[in-house]
Amino acid sequence: MKHDKIKLRALEPEDLGLLYEWENNSKYWTISNTVTPFSKYTLKRYMENSHKSIYETGQLRLMIEIISEKKTIGTIDIFDFDPFHKRAGLGILIADEDQRRKGYASMALKILIEYCFNTLQLHQLYCNILVNNCESMDLFRKQGFVQTGIKKEWIKTSNGYLDECFFQLINENKS
Repeated sequence: MKHDKIKLRALEPEDLGLLYEWENNSKYWTISNTVTPFSKYTLKRYMENSHKSIYETGQLRLMIEIISEKKTIGTIDIFDFDPFHKRAGLGILIADEDQRRKGYASMALKILIEYCFNTLQLHQLYCNILVNNCESMDLFRKQGFVQTGIKKEWIKTSNGYLDECFFQLINENKS
């Protein structure tokens, strides 16, 4: 799955170091509902099972790579995959802060939306975004996601609670 400048690819063994760094970066824990670090052993086992079908695991993680540089800059995820109701959640991280605001997240999200609607034949996608994450809200809105709700005081932080916005994208072309 690729665009002119980026591609989404499966996890490779050499990604272990990046995943270890990103998953254990506590500044991402609030958005990923994580409260404890991951061991390399746990991540390695996760990667060993990443070859399984999304129908088995209910999730799919892909790495975002800049084609010209062969540089991995982040991840994009499908989670809570529900083949009966034909819906799934999406999440994205451009971990390399020097590569943010260059359009890569938008390209990756567009590729994944097309995959979800055309290949997986999903009816709808959703995402949860903290109310203070304006960049993510803009990113998903630009791809057609609509805010359909707010979960009040949903995420606990060291400074209190944050509301979380619920966004949906419904595939109008499929039933």
